[in-house]
Amino acid sequence: MPTARKRARTYDSVKIRGAVRAQLGHVRDGVRGLTPEQSALPTRLGEWTVRELVAHIGMAVTAVHRALDRPAPPRQDATLLDWPFATSASSAAIDDFTRDLAERHPDLDAYLTDVDRTLTELLDAHPGNRLLETNAGAMSLSDYLVTRTVELVVHTDDLNAAVPGLEIPYDRQALAACTRLLADALAVKAPGGSTEVRVPPYAVVQCVEGPRHTRGTPPNVVETDPLTWLRLATGRLTWKDALEEAKVSASGERADLGGLLPLMA
Repeated sequence: MPTARKRARTYDSVKIRGAVRAQLGHVRDGVRGLTPEQSALPTRLGEWTVRELVAHIGMAVTAVHRALDRPAPPRQDATLLDWPFATSASSAAIDDFTRDLAERHPDLDAYLTDVDRTLTELLDAHPGNRLLETNAGAMSLSDYLVTRTVELVVHTDDLNAAVPGLEIPYDRQALAACTRLLADALAVKAPGGSTEVRVPPYAVVQCVEGPRHTRGTPPNVVETDPLTWLRLATGRLTWKDALEEAKVSASGERADLGGLLPLMA
């Protein structure tokens, strides 16, 4: 796992709390209108149906609940940028938990409504500096909520891909936080200053070893949009396909990110 030596950017705690609730609300509104046939549709996540994907979204949010139910760790030993590289270790347990949730909650709207209600209560009761034990280590509640924007935004995209015409919207703050965290994770995985990766309007990072650019037009530039970036970063889209479909532009001998992606799987 890469060492997150890069100093994590700061996020406005109030805006992130609002972003998590807003994106969860968008998902809940979209799920409310799903037919049984739509809930049974396949997704791009292995054998999961739409129903199981929705259950997993609820599970990703209630990870906050489960962490707050446990005693606070004595000290912080993880940063926000450790999280993207720690997610794959528990994939088997996540799959089992998701399938169980889908079976226990036939009414997905009621399930997500209850998740939203209890999340609001917990966030009102706990300060942002409350430490949580997470899969990446001990970090603050405020930082962990940033990771929830990634879960919510990425899986909103999965839902939209699975159900034709669903078109669940993306909260701007949630999409911005997700984009920035995944861009910063690339800079951790491939430290350096020879390549500039641009994801307008939310993120610009320097990465990849080599001559550092200091002025003028960078010699190596990658540019794409936020949704394409999160798909690349999480393995929903390959670098080769993104280039062929003109979803990403890459110029310069160090602009090939194919060997660095995905960041999360």
